[in-house]
Amino acid sequence: MKRKFGTLTLVFAVFMASCKTENSKTDVSQSDVTTTEQKSDTLTKHLKPFNPELPTIGLLMYNGVLQSEVIATSDVFAKPTEDGEQLFNIVTIAETENPITTEEGMHFVPDYTFKNCPKLTALFVPSAYDMYAQVHNDEIVEFIKEKNNETTFTVSNCAGAQLIGKSGIADGHKIVTWIGGGEQLQKDYPNLKVQDDNLVTYVEDGKFISSNGNLASYISALNLLEKMTSPEHRKFVESYLYLDRLQNWGN
Repeated sequence: MKRKFGTLTLVFAVFMASCKTENSKTDVSQSDVTTTEQKSDTLTKHLKPFNPELPTIGLLMYNGVLQSEVIATSDVFAKPTEDGEQLFNIVTIAETENPITTEEGMHFVPDYTFKNCPKLTALFVPSAYDMYAQVHNDEIVEFIKEKNNETTFTVSNCAGAQLIGKSGIADGHKIVTWIGGGEQLQKDYPNLKVQDDNLVTYVEDGKFISSNGNLASYISALNLLEKMTSPEHRKFVESYLYLDRLQNWGN
């Protein structure tokens, strides 16, 4: 009788130990799932939903683009109000869905292609150090022409002015390009009113806005932001970006 009791006790102990091990495995698995879910969820708060009721800012991209001219515009227009309200849709567009490689070697994945790009309120046309491929790409030039028919503003930074010139959309309007590029731009596109890039950083003529590019792209973005919102919001965004620190850098 004692042996049977001892055997039963041993079996019960083994069973309990087995259950405890299984429960432990389940707990670990659930913990892993929870951790994974938390890690994955860190992306959600950064996603900006597309709101068709908001103005849409389109950033043209292509291989070799100067990334500062894409980032500057997104940096400015993606900032919310002081109350955290989203004011704009910011979208990137390229000829295909393939990631583009910037001049600096980073890879950017476009949100849209030329075929499915939504209606734009403003189109920003950036530059590359060598614009030959872009100026001779009929798909890019036609896209700029088509979008200009619907935009309220069309902006070029740096040598993006060459694409504006090639498209013909700004004939008869003032424009500025990169420092040192104005003379050739005027020769290539005589119908443009090219400004002296040694003296002029930013030009506004009707719906067309242009700048010298690179970090000067922040100027065109901020000036347009003020036109589309208010001087108060511009000042808020400038403080958000610590631009006062940059402006006082020499001091």
